[in-house]
Order: sequence, then structure tokens, then C-alpha cells
Amino acid sequence: MLLPEELKKNPEIEVPVPGIRGWKVGGPQGLVVFFEISPGTVLPEHSHCYQWGYVIEGEIELTIGGERRLYGKGDSYVVPEGVSHSAVIEKGCLAMDYFSDPHIYLGI
Repeated sequence: MLLPEELKKNPEIEVPVPGIRGWKVGGPQGLVVFFEISPGTVLPEHSHCYQWGYVIEGEIELTIGGERRLYGKGDSYVVPEGVSHSAVIEKGCLAMDYFSDPHIYLGI
């Protein structure tokens, strides 16, 4: 599962988790990141600003505020500001996420 090369012309973010790559598109009000997530990736529990996401391909198992759910192609999810969440991506995933803080990833 790979994102189109045209999207990868945008700046790549630094993600401190092996298996996750992302390309950002942003403005002063927020940030959209297109993610490629490799099979077998585990995202440890963390929290930050408001996040809305959409699964483009594959699956992602998210635990948001203690509730675990599997999201597949076409599903969207919301992580409220400050709520702890984690993820397990067994089969790989392409996702698009909006973050309310345009500076959530360094280099903006």
C-alpha cells in the first residue's frame, strides 16, 4: 500500500515510530497528514490536540480513551483533544489525519 507520488512531493514529517511515514499539507488553522503505515506497526499510547482521521486503505485498530475498535477502508475516527490513544496496524494502512494544531509536527 503506497500513497501516490504526487502527495509525496509535500514535506515529509518526522515520526518517532518505526513503520510510519507521513507527508503534511497545512495552513495556519490545522494540519493534514497522509500516512503510510507498515504491517505490524504499534503506536504507543499518547495524547495531543484534536484529531480526525479517515482510513483510505487497510485497517487500523485504535484504542481511544480506553475503547478499542477496528477501522477499515472508508471509516473515520475522532480523537478529542487530550484523550489518550494508541494503535495497532497488523495488515498495513493508508490514512489521512487532520490535526487542530498546525505545529504538531516539527519543521512547520
